[in-house]
Amino acid sequence: MNEFFQTLNSNTTLLFGFALILGLLVGSFLNVVIHRVPKMLEQDWTHQCQILLEQEQEQEQEKLTLSTPNSSCPNCGHAIRPWENIPIVSYLFLRGRCSSCKQGISIRYPLIEAVSGALSLAIVYSFGASYASLSLLGLTWVLIALTMIDADTQLLPDNMTIPLVWAGLIVNYFGLLTSLESALWGAVFGYLSLWSVYQLFKLLTGKEGMGYGDFKLLAALGAWMGWQMLPIIILLSSLVGAIIGIGMVLIRGKDKNIPIPFGPYLAIAGWITLVWGHEITQIWLG
Repeated sequence: MNEFFQTLNSNTTLLFGFALILGLLVGSFLNVVIHRVPKMLEQDWTHQCQILLEQEQEQEQEKLTLSTPNSSCPNCGHAIRPWENIPIVSYLFLRGRCSSCKQGISIRYPLIEAVSGALSLAIVYSFGASYASLSLLGLTWVLIALTMIDADTQLLPDNMTIPLVWAGLIVNYFGLLTSLESALWGAVFGYLSLWSVYQLFKLLTGKEGMGYGDFKLLAALGAWMGWQMLPIIILLSSLVGAIIGIGMVLIRGKDKNIPIPFGPYLAIAGWITLVWGHEITQIWLG
């Protein structure tokens, strides 16, 4: 593997091209994750509730997974063929429409692919070809999926956030980003900081200001980057949230009383800190 990394690092064109293509391909898969994971959880919860309440189960539905059934047009059921699933290229070739029924395809699909490709390229540009870069690509892709799932459903699934905490601790067991001690306390303080804010807000207002998924996501970011980066992540997430929230109110006239998910702001702030955290710290302290 080290020889492979050396080969990529010695040829930046190959390195950046590989990172971009890999990011685009993973972005196409992330579209499936973002769409199906909430539905898979809902299907599982419904099944568990029926068992708990001893209700007769409705006609058995096909179990939804990330691989089955095959992707199809939600309007006409046309099975998406491999050449219709090439990141960005297929969308442009099909002119944003289903090849069968000509129903419009949401622009968010190629946008997510493009974002995945661009962020993957930025990670490799910043960290080169290395084990750290490889692990941070995985973190980046999960953050993209969590951002979109939370934006759609106000849900940060435990089956994604909790493994992310453990992954950060394992990565830093080998000292790839920070020390294991810093990562451990980053996970602890990350969780407890938002949990404390939640409890205080609930005590003062009687309302829940955020979900437990936000605690786990910040714990995961602390496990990956260490406790030292938590203040920057929290400050940046507040700044990002203020900018996006005000923009949504001004542009779309969003009702100020409608809850806005905090997970996307944490994810965006965490990724910015991941790439430029040390520079931001130096500017802050300087």
